[in-house]
Amino acid sequence: MQFSELPFHKSILKAVAEERFHTPTLVQQKTIPFILEKKNVIVCAQTGTGKTAAFALPIIQLLLDKQ
Repeated sequence: MQFSELPFHKSILKAVAEERFHTPTLVQQKTIPFILEKKNVIVCAQTGTGKTAAFALPIIQLLLDKQ
């Protein structure tokens, strides 16, 4: 799976690509679809596994959808 395969707004995909992130981490792959479906998610993972982006990116997408 690649970030480009996720249903993100092109501005999010551009920002992710500019940071040279192409492949979501395992925690991101498992978390992002649930958050986009507005489901509650609790994640426990080591530091550096991408938890912040796993929550922040889909939340930004949901905010953009409201515009």
